[in-house]
Amino acid sequence: MPYYVYRVLPFAQLEKLAEFGAFVQASAHAKVLRAAEKAAPQGKVKVMFAENEQAAEDLLCQIRDPGPSGDD
Repeated sequence: MPYYVYRVLPFAQLEKLAEFGAFVQASAHAKVLRAAEKAAPQGKVKVMFAENEQAAEDLLCQIRDPGPSGDD
């Protein structure tokens, strides 16, 4: 399965930036993009592992429950 790099904008707008076969390459590309936008970020750059683009976009749009806080 490939790794997708997306820019996530407000109101669940997604922009596919790249696709890679390995996490190392996808992560490095995402870090370069984040560093280039550090002064004025235009949404969040995220890496998603999924079967296809549609599955990646579906995962990015899901609302996640916050993790535990403190000593639970």
